[in-house]
Amino acid sequence: MTITVCVPSSLVREAEDKREATRKLGYVARAATVFRADRLVVFPDREGEERWGGEFVTTVLQYAVTPPYLKQEAWDVRDELEYVGVLPPLRVSPQTGSEPDGSESLTQGIVTEVGPEGRVRVNCGMQHPISLLTPSGMEVEAGERVTVRISSREPVRARIVDETPPGYVVERTDLAEALDRDDAGVSIATSRHGEELSVQRLSTLVGRLHDGMTVVFGSPGRGLPDILDIDVEDLPTERGASVGPGSGFDLWLNTIPRQGSEVVRTEEAMFASLACLTLTE
Repeated sequence: MTITVCVPSSLVREAEDKREATRKLGYVARAATVFRADRLVVFPDREGEERWGGEFVTTVLQYAVTPPYLKQEAWDVRDELEYVGVLPPLRVSPQTGSEPDGSESLTQGIVTEVGPEGRVRVNCGMQHPISLLTPSGMEVEAGERVTVRISSREPVRARIVDETPPGYVVERTDLAEALDRDDAGVSIATSRHGEELSVQRLSTLVGRLHDGMTVVFGSPGRGLPDILDIDVEDLPTERGASVGPGSGFDLWLNTIPRQGSEVVRTEEAMFASLACLTLTE
């Protein structure tokens, strides 16, 4: 099941300073990691942006999911990363597979040197960079990130593979494009004006969500109806709310029907919503 989470570029519009904006994005990254989101999409809401927009949001979210042993090599000194020390550790669980006993695991590496005959040196969390062959047809450059499947650490047995590494992948694209992907699955808009999620309603959804889902969130003080310029009195509950050619939502859901605060922060809504929507039968 592919899980895509979409958040607006105005996500940190109400943060008092860059430190608080960075901390807020850390909680968003934690929610995406805890519930095993495959993709974290930042879609444009330029009217709602304040001091920190899409470039800041995307950069911090990408930095957060970078493994600790790669951060120094993968990122230069950047203004957006001034306060990344406040980010909570994600501790992404390694993906296992391939072998029957699950002994192989996927991890992320960065190419430190390109040699002859398709051989490269890769830093992937070992004591030293290791020499690996690139798969046929794959070309890599120094500084490029690759996915490494490790079958043994002593002695080292590993190979570069064309697979997605553990953790989420950050994309910056229009919402319509995210909803139109072949693996988008059930598209869900979250809003306090949507259909209230109940135990009975969730039971009818769980089976459909096994094929994947795309869950979209608004920003503080600017919910999805405002961002998409949709009248809350006429919110649709099935596909047809156009946000672009051929795009729309399967349903609008209020995943916190008894909210006790006038405003639920985006990161709070992510934890509450994904906790329900990722339940199994």
